[in-house]
Amino acid sequence: MAAFWLKIIASDHVFYNGSCETLVVPAHDGELGILPHREAMILATQEGEMRFRVPGESTERRVIVGIGIVQVANNRVMAVVDSAERPEDIDEARAKLALERAKEQLRQKQSIREYYMTQAAMARALSRLHGSSYHEKGL
Repeated sequence: MAAFWLKIIASDHVFYNGSCETLVVPAHDGELGILPHREAMILATQEGEMRFRVPGESTERRVIVGIGIVQVANNRVMAVVDSAERPEDIDEARAKLALERAKEQLRQKQSIREYYMTQAAMARALSRLHGSSYHEKGL
């Protein structure tokens, strides 16, 4: 199968830089699949699970990502996200605490800005919990 170059950059490190056969990114209106030689585009992503297949491997690699953007051009894909973690690296207890903290903050009277920041924290905690539970079940 043909391949393209993929680079996933988190705010503090380069998560992946190499060849890729398929990529599925979490978009605002569902998931978007990217195959080799896709037309040029820029896409906003949301918190969720990004999946990609490396040539020669039979299983997809999974990464839990925060919000970001994906650029596709000239058979190269660059994803810049605020966070990127392998599901096995997620501390489930810490993610549960973050979710509870976010739920409590939503119950408080907040400014609009604080409200949106709390919603983002809650979405990130839910994505991390969902990704870690997939890993534990071996899916």
